[in-house]
Amino acid sequence: MKHYFNSMSRALTSDWMLRELDAEHERIVIDVQAGEQNSPEYRAINPMGKVPTLVDGDAVITETAAICAYLADKFAEKEFAPSPGSPERGRYYRYLFFPGTTLEPLLSVTSLGINDIKPQTMGWGDIPRAMAAVESMTPATGWALGEKFTAADVVFGGTLALFCGFNMMTASQKVVSYIERIKSRTAYQESHTGL
Repeated sequence: MKHYFNSMSRALTSDWMLRELDAEHERIVIDVQAGEQNSPEYRAINPMGKVPTLVDGDAVITETAAICAYLADKFAEKEFAPSPGSPERGRYYRYLFFPGTTLEPLLSVTSLGINDIKPQTMGWGDIPRAMAAVESMTPATGWALGEKFTAADVVFGGTLALFCGFNMMTASQKVVSYIERIKSRTAYQESHTGL
């Protein structure tokens, strides 16, 4: 597997996932400051010119949550995802997709000073609704799906840690405690060293 990476990108999350799984791979650093993400060679792999990208044989996976989901399924024996078809799989998908489809767009738009968002016309609602969802989804103890740490925690917990770290959202004590548990993981610390 090849993991196209830059430490100032969402590739930190997929790097963290690879470390959690102890998955053998080649890291290929893309210098985004030098514009390497826009090279014809990289755009042939990822037309969006975004980092990360995971290449596994003929499979090319982009988007952080998709990479984490792919890796969880590829290394199913590590139990980083509920079994396909199990009742927990739906909850797992929510944790994977909520950050990228709801939380990140909302907080990004809000950080630009756009506050006249109409919740009924935006797929991500508004700040009160999103924060209520974060609060309801954040576990008081353990992990997103219970006692077992999964890719849901990498994506959801990692996103909360990122946005709280940049002061883009206000966190309750329950969310802060969950983020502290996330940050205490060895693989998280290894992937985020020096940041």
